[in-house]
Amino acid sequence: MKLKRNAKKSLAEKFVFLMGSFLLFFVIISLALLVTLYFLDKSYANEREVFESKEKIAKEINDDFNQTFFDMRGYLALNNSSLKDQALAQEPKIRSLAERFAKKAVTDEDQDFLNSVQSFSNFYFDEMLPNALAAFESGKQNEVVKIANNGATTRVEFFQKSMKDYIQLLENEAENHFQKLLRMQTYIESVFIVFILSILLLLVRFIVMMVRQMGQPLSKLAEAANEIASGNETSVDLEINREDEIGFLAKSFKKMTEKVWEKEQDLVAHNEELLAQQEELQAQQSELKTALEILKANEEKLKNRNKVINQISNSLSKQEVLDSIVVTICKIIEADQGIIVSTNDKAYASYGVPMSGVHQFLNHVISGLLERLTITKEPFTIRRMLDLSEKGYHEGNLYCHDLYLPVLTSDEEVVAVMMYTRYGNPFHASQMEEYKAHSRSIGNTLEKLSLFQKTEEERKRNQEILNTLQEGVQLIDRNGTILQVNDYLCKLYHCSEASLQGMTFNQWTSLMKEMVMEDGFIDHLNRITELKPHLPSEEKTFLYTMENPYRVIKLASEELYHGNEKFGTILIHRDITKEYEVDQMKSEFVSTVSHELRTPLSSILGFTELLLNRELKPERQKKYLSTIFNETNRLTALINDFLDVQRMEAGKQTYEKKYIHLLPILTKIIEVQQAGTKIHQIVLESEAVNPIILGDKAKIEQVFTNLIHNAIKYSPNGGDISVRVTEQEREIRVAVSDQGLGIPKDAIAKLFTKFYRVDNSDRRSIGGTGLGLAIVQEILKAHEGNITVQSAFGEGSTFTAVFPAVPNSEEIDAAGNETQHEARYHILVIEDDQSLTELIAQELSENGFSVSCINDGRTALSYLKKTVPDAIVLDILLDDAEVDGWYIMKEIKDNDDLKQIPVIVSTALDEKEKGFSLGAMDYLVKPYKPSQLSKAIMQTLLKIGKVGQILVPEGKE
Repeated sequence: MKLKRNAKKSLAEKFVFLMGSFLLFFVIISLALLVTLYFLDKSYANEREVFESKEKIAKEINDDFNQTFFDMRGYLALNNSSLKDQALAQEPKIRSLAERFAKKAVTDEDQDFLNSVQSFSNFYFDEMLPNALAAFESGKQNEVVKIANNGATTRVEFFQKSMKDYIQLLENEAENHFQKLLRMQTYIESVFIVFILSILLLLVRFIVMMVRQMGQPLSKLAEAANEIASGNETSVDLEINREDEIGFLAKSFKKMTEKVWEKEQDLVAHNEELLAQQEELQAQQSELKTALEILKANEEKLKNRNKVINQISNSLSKQEVLDSIVVTICKIIEADQGIIVSTNDKAYASYGVPMSGVHQFLNHVISGLLERLTITKEPFTIRRMLDLSEKGYHEGNLYCHDLYLPVLTSDEEVVAVMMYTRYGNPFHASQMEEYKAHSRSIGNTLEKLSLFQKTEEERKRNQEILNTLQEGVQLIDRNGTILQVNDYLCKLYHCSEASLQGMTFNQWTSLMKEMVMEDGFIDHLNRITELKPHLPSEEKTFLYTMENPYRVIKLASEELYHGNEKFGTILIHRDITKEYEVDQMKSEFVSTVSHELRTPLSSILGFTELLLNRELKPERQKKYLSTIFNETNRLTALINDFLDVQRMEAGKQTYEKKYIHLLPILTKIIEVQQAGTKIHQIVLESEAVNPIILGDKAKIEQVFTNLIHNAIKYSPNGGDISVRVTEQEREIRVAVSDQGLGIPKDAIAKLFTKFYRVDNSDRRSIGGTGLGLAIVQEILKAHEGNITVQSAFGEGSTFTAVFPAVPNSEEIDAAGNETQHEARYHILVIEDDQSLTELIAQELSENGFSVSCINDGRTALSYLKKTVPDAIVLDILLDDAEVDGWYIMKEIKDNDDLKQIPVIVSTALDEKEKGFSLGAMDYLVKPYKPSQLSKAIMQTLLKIGKVGQILVPEGKE
């Protein structure tokens, strides 16, 4: 141990000493060079700063003198006093700069420059400049020139040159100083490079020395170790006498070599014993190998069975299962082709079999193959010669082996047949049991799949039946969990079927609690889901309401039993919103009508009784009769509203439509309504130039009377009422706005429903039947218009009636008639009755049409060859039996230039079907109102447009 420590110490000390000395030397020299560079740079920076400061002051003195010379010359030339002031202001600056320069003047050149500046400053500012200024200001220009010529100019130029020379001297000295610094830096860098190279040479020599002392002995040790590892004896001369690590390693290696040879002798003896034991183990290994092969065969069979089961259990589709079966079995039994066919529905799947072979197998499976398998219920194999299509490019007699397998259910029924083919290798009898096991697994799977499909079809059929019901059906188990729902319930609660099914009682009741307004709803559900049998019928129904959207639902329930055991409950959710609203409407209607009828009847009855039983003054009688008259009109208007609604619903309401101007109608209505109120101001505003619509004047008056009257009635505190008329996008809009009570947002959707009135305390004192707006909406629909409403509760409402604008409305005069010019609709009347012809012509002319009348068919056909009208009014029964109305219609429709003209039949002959089949646009049976004809023509022309044309004879311009 002492030797080992000494050896380690000697090598370590030697290495540490050499490396330490090397590093110390390198650091000292490097620091010396860096310090030298630092002080050199610092010295240069100080000197450079002195040079720059002197150069800067010199340049400023030069610039100030030059500025003084320039300003003074300008003053003498231009007599500008500001230039004089600027020149004189330079003197203190120059003297201050001279004082600053005096502090930095160290060389003779600096002192000479300073003396020159001070001497010239005294001369220039104290002698020459005052004399020149005095002469110039006294007007003695010659004196100024004389001063300049007597040496002043020469001295200035000499001074300027000496300043430039000194500045140049400073620049040259700075440059020389910089070059000196560069040379010094170059010398130092060269020394540093030489130093680095010397260090590298010393390092190389040190490494060579270490290699000689340590590398060669270690190499010898490595060669000796390789020889020993190869099993050879070694006679390497190792330096065991060295007192360092190498010597210690050599001694240890020698001892290790001696020990290795001793161990080798022991291992040889032990190896002989192991060889004897190996022969015994080999005999035992042969026995274990045989047992292992048996275990592997059984394991492979189990894997194959599990593989078949796993593959065919991943799908519930029969076709997918069959495809999986045939592919999996082919891989397991190493078959080249295979097919499986279901005996029930001929469903099949094949692998490697062409379609012609599939069809052949399907066609002949019943005849012989299935019969044998059904009887024996055992698999069998057949060896056969390959068909030509199966040989490929091989020639000669080749054979293959077919395996037929029955697929049996648990009842030993054949549900499918399988056939597999191998090319070359036969199917061994020892494997038949394994094949039968696979077949039984497949049979069980197909049996379960068949039961599942039947169950699924039954479930889908039941679900489809439930989905056809227009009532929500919900089946829950005894714990309240949802088992099944139909589509109607999903729509009712805005949920999908998948999200509802499987919900627990707490989950779906929490969902319904958010939608249902009644507090006792959840308690009712708790009662019907309890296990108490046979609840009373009155406890099985519950009426609840849903807030958004508003619906009234009647819930009915019925318990479901297996024998005497309750297994669930079926809930029926029936939407009775409409029935509920109808009942509410009936109640509201009875209440409203009874109130609205009794009020005027009470007044009529009371004042009539007074008139009959008392002697009254004439003025009192007149007042009472006036009241009776007004209440009677009110009652009549109420009854008329009921009758209007009834006629509109039955489609029996008639309209006498003509061109009408809206502004006169609105003005008239506003005057009447304004007379009935003193707290409202009704204002009419029109942005449309001449708003004209096609409509029934009386019905349009009824629309705006209702709207303006409602605006007054529902503004009990007064305020302005605006009636604003606008025209945009071929529409006439009339907006009636008030500043009254406004309409709640949830009531706007029901506002145009019959008998509906907003239910709140502010409106209870306001009468009405709730029919006005419903009538307004129906009238506007009949005029191809509509009505909209905008309202904010408590801030007033705006009702806007929209009408289609009349095309070419500028052609209609103030009376609603079309103006007389070329764009008028031209109507041809073919009628043989002269008085009726005059009546029709009068009616059409008053409605703005241009009318031509002809009383026989031949003349009418000749007329049509020259002039094409916009519409034809045609009588069927004319005097000429050959050319009657039917004949004229056929001629018109067969002529390409005339067939587009609309024909309105006006006849006593009631054969509408024939008239419409020949192309009539309308068919009027005499007698009828003349206005009905005008209405029919106008509506027809508005639909199809102006299609007539005038044929101009040739030769005329």
